[in-house]
Amino acid sequence: MVKEEIKNLIEKAIKKIPSIFIIFKKEVRNFLVEPSKEKRHGDYSTGLALVLAKKLQKNPMEIADQIVKEINANILKDIGPNKKFLEKIEAVPPGFINFHLSKEFFIKSIKEILKSRGLAKNNDLKGQKVIIEYTDPNPFKEFHIGHLMSNIIGESIARILEFQGAKVKRANYQGDVGIHVAKAVFGKIKNLGRSWQDGYVFGSEKYEKDEKAKKEIISLNKKIFERSDKNINKIYDQGKKESLENFENIYKKLGTKFDYYFFESKAADIGKKIVKDNLVKIFEKGKNKTIIFKGEKWGLHTRVFINSEGLPTYEAKELGLAKIKYKKYKYNKSIIVTGNEVNEYFKVLLKAMANIFPELAEKTRHIGHGMMRLPRGKMSSRTGNVVTFEFLLNEVENLVKEKIKIRDLSEKEKKEIKEKVAIGALKYSILKQSIGNDIIYDFKKSISFEGDSGPYLQYSYTRANSVLEKAKKERIKASLKNSPAQITQLEKIIHHFPEIVGRVGQEYEPHHIVLYLTELARDFNSYYGKNKIVDKNDQFSPYKVALTETFSMIMKNGLWLLGIPVLNKM
Repeated sequence: MVKEEIKNLIEKAIKKIPSIFIIFKKEVRNFLVEPSKEKRHGDYSTGLALVLAKKLQKNPMEIADQIVKEINANILKDIGPNKKFLEKIEAVPPGFINFHLSKEFFIKSIKEILKSRGLAKNNDLKGQKVIIEYTDPNPFKEFHIGHLMSNIIGESIARILEFQGAKVKRANYQGDVGIHVAKAVFGKIKNLGRSWQDGYVFGSEKYEKDEKAKKEIISLNKKIFERSDKNINKIYDQGKKESLENFENIYKKLGTKFDYYFFESKAADIGKKIVKDNLVKIFEKGKNKTIIFKGEKWGLHTRVFINSEGLPTYEAKELGLAKIKYKKYKYNKSIIVTGNEVNEYFKVLLKAMANIFPELAEKTRHIGHGMMRLPRGKMSSRTGNVVTFEFLLNEVENLVKEKIKIRDLSEKEKKEIKEKVAIGALKYSILKQSIGNDIIYDFKKSISFEGDSGPYLQYSYTRANSVLEKAKKERIKASLKNSPAQITQLEKIIHHFPEIVGRVGQEYEPHHIVLYLTELARDFNSYYGKNKIVDKNDQFSPYKVALTETFSMIMKNGLWLLGIPVLNKM
């Protein structure tokens, strides 16, 4: 990575300046070299001189000048041919050092990306086994936009980790037992003609308003958990089967294929035994025959692990799940993606786990994402005010249909394009900002073809492919041998792709890829607008075609990392 090469240059220069090196070695543990935000500030910049100036009580410009002079006079001379990667180094007020990369460097970078087919893979996580759990919809309930967010974020992180060389297993943990299931089964028994979601809403209302119904649902919950009633088992099994089949259709549309499906019914007994085996040592008895974990000792809160009915709660089941996961796949890291409304719950859970299975707690990381909201307000599955995935996708597809005119294609092809554009719009909207932030979904903006949207990226990729098809017909082959005197912003941003992928693999923040691809698409479309790329009479046309091909490869792989489908026609 060029950032590391630049840092090495700086460190070598500082070693030759004793007055600076003494403080640098003692006080500076790490320093940043970052891509410059403005073109006039070069390609990379560091504020190290400003940090050193405070410690040395000197003028930062004086320190920056010393470092630049040392690099130019001695360090670059020593490294010989590698000097070609830098065109200019300069110190600028108030004390920044800017690095301008050479044309040769950018062309070499494009060659490497073309050679790798734009994959930009690395082996940072080679040999690491990662299991990532996400989506987690509950059978008997609707697949709503909260599940959609978890799926889109989890799938993107899974792909990013695979890009880093990790062996990733995708897991889906679903609540197939519990009071929500009892409510749905109760509603279905009382209202046979209704859907499972309607049954759940009916059961929820009765549970809160009708004491007799509440007792019946609690009793039903125990029967379902113990599988002690054949008639109830039959209704339950049918509902679970229908729910899971529906979920699979959704996963197919979203481009997700899970390796493992885990269920609360399987984790429950294991979790209950773990809690009981650690009673007194870790857990203690609470009110009404409950078993609790007192988190206050660690600045957290108390949670119930076994309820008054003697049944394990979500918390206890999670302990069982951790054991099941590790038995199934001896992971180095377990990542769990959920909504951030359970962040505090997971802090308590992980603390309890640390006291029982410290090695598993150490390997476990919880990522809490924000909520998606529509302009009309909040969502509640209990009251039936649920925004389902199907509803949202249908709404976006209708807008896409109005926005784009698809000609000369079969109805099947039109339907596929409409769905893929809608999926791209949804995924981009969810992934474009930091994971922890809430989202208010903007329907019109999400399908814009003028930037800052999934369809804009898909269209940019399609445009590049159209150019490459034209070049193929004109028999103009991509080549970097003969290039224009000046490089453009497109060459510069292309170079950053491997760097961005590496960063996201460490931070688990896909929005960096979204921002990068959006800027890349803008630069390509600007380049496209200013240049006639396919032109037999232009000596630089093969170079322009190579640049377009590089863009196409990066965009295709970048969209794959986000789980956004690509289209050859739009």
